[in-house]
Amino acid sequence: MKPRGALVLGAVYVALVAGGLAVGHWFAGVVAFDVRPINEPQVHSMVMTATGMYLLTSALPFVPGAEIGLTLMVAFGARIVPLVYLSMVLALTIAFLVGRLIPARVTAAGFDCIGLTRARDMVLRIAPLDANERLEMLVAHAPRRFVPFLLRHRYIALGVAFNLPGNTLIGGGGGIALAAGMSGIFPAAAYLATVVLSIAPVPLLFLAFGASP
Repeated sequence: MKPRGALVLGAVYVALVAGGLAVGHWFAGVVAFDVRPINEPQVHSMVMTATGMYLLTSALPFVPGAEIGLTLMVAFGARIVPLVYLSMVLALTIAFLVGRLIPARVTAAGFDCIGLTRARDMVLRIAPLDANERLEMLVAHAPRRFVPFLLRHRYIALGVAFNLPGNTLIGGGGGIALAAGMSGIFPAAAYLATVVLSIAPVPLLFLAFGASP
């Protein structure tokens, strides 16, 4: 990568991370209010609005969707947990499908702009291949030993990535889902099953041990 490309990539990365964190901080402020009998009539409207905003923001790369979801559960209690869970599943599915729709030439052009010529060439080479052929080529040309391991165990790796603390630094849930869709190595049904299972532990733990506000 050329020095100029590295600087551009670094600046874009910092901007995306900062933007995602800013969205998360803003959202936390939106839902930070006490639920009391006097404001009960407004709670239902607030829950629906906040959930819709949560769905949209969690589908975006570098937005801390898990932290926002936890904020919602703390603010509104156990009654909103199923809604938060379903919203996250839908958000990660939307991001994945968007990734599937992005043409390979667009991805290749993006890599070319920042000087990642090898990545550009790889994207163009695997574009015509099916999922299994793509996986075989990626494993064969992976630069380090642990990358082939992660590719062969990609569903476990994906589930871990979704639950990794601080995963905003690697794209957040939305960015990880987008990249999974762009890769073309995750069949939609298998991806959805991975999402459904991998993001369930936190909501289940909150239902078991979390207190209502």
